[in-house]
Amino acid sequence: MEKLSGDELIALISSVFPRLDNDRKMGILVDIPRSDSQDNDDWKKRREICRNWYAELRKSIGSIGLEKIDLIAYPDVKSNNADLPDSGYIIKDSLPEIENGLQENGVLTGFSEIFRDYQIFLAPTEYSTTAPLKNSAKKYGFRAATMPGFSDKMIPALRIDYNEVFRRVKLIKNLLDPAVKAEVIFEVDDISEYRMDFDLRFRKSQMSSGRFTDPATAGNLPSGETYIVPYEGELEEKSETKGTLPVQIGGDVLFYSIIENNAVEVLGSGDSLKYEADFLQNEPAYGNMAELGFGVLGDFGLEPINEILLDEKLGFHVAFGRSDHFGGIISPDKFSAPDKVIHLDRVYIPKMQPRVSVKSIILHFPDRDPELIFENGNYIVFD
Repeated sequence: MEKLSGDELIALISSVFPRLDNDRKMGILVDIPRSDSQDNDDWKKRREICRNWYAELRKSIGSIGLEKIDLIAYPDVKSNNADLPDSGYIIKDSLPEIENGLQENGVLTGFSEIFRDYQIFLAPTEYSTTAPLKNSAKKYGFRAATMPGFSDKMIPALRIDYNEVFRRVKLIKNLLDPAVKAEVIFEVDDISEYRMDFDLRFRKSQMSSGRFTDPATAGNLPSGETYIVPYEGELEEKSETKGTLPVQIGGDVLFYSIIENNAVEVLGSGDSLKYEADFLQNEPAYGNMAELGFGVLGDFGLEPINEILLDEKLGFHVAFGRSDHFGGIISPDKFSAPDKVIHLDRVYIPKMQPRVSVKSIILHFPDRDPELIFENGNYIVFD
């Protein structure tokens, strides 16, 4: 299993979390399977990574200017971006393998107390904590790097030049923020074209650059994207997001009909169609166009590893579902149950959707000519 050396780990923490005056404690958040049957090999390896990072960082705590580092564990929440439980366990002994070992190995502590007491969090978890930690960071003022599905395969993505990553995502942000519409042309099987107009009015983009320099911020690591929530129609004006969004799932291409920023119907054929149509009918909030993401890490030679944490940063993507953690209005209470809450990215790069490509992305502005920023699978705005 590939590992970060102690020096690499110190350099990473120092780069990701530049020292702030009130930094005293760091917590490494770990979700624990509720039973052996729920566990998997990747999850086990991730917990071992957490143990190794904890041990290495404790050895070098003075080098990163902190007083204390703890493992903080909790029973898994069963779904990506669902809310965390009310309490977690500050581990005092060894990190258990399943939930029933938490009580004997840790001290039960409310997350409200944890969030007040710790200033920095790493969250290499099975189920994404991005949404709840983004919201809690704003309330409590901590900084957090969320790492759902992290594996040793992602180690190379922690070694790239994040100064150049920052330059690129900042450039995209400067283009997105004044834009009022993104016009995206998709091509299916190199033959048929489909158009989506994403309404960007009343929104500002956010950067995931790999550096958390300000309090009250949380986001993914590895990083490398600028993202924006399309306007969802919460004001008097209706959303103008509309069109047909093709998505390849397995070997099949499905076509989502989008009206006013919501998927109202899905057409196509194959094994995935019934599942998608039923889920959309039962959970209308799933159909929300929750994010346009402009990932840049594909240009650094990284390839998909079947973990969305990294894969979404490789190129352009569109997300369905929850958006409140990104500045939108679709929150967990819009879903029927906590385990139905979802924020699902569809990434448009050849190795993930070989039948669907992005032919062009044009940004429209209120006071100047449109600008082509992406053509035939590549950004054209980087020098």
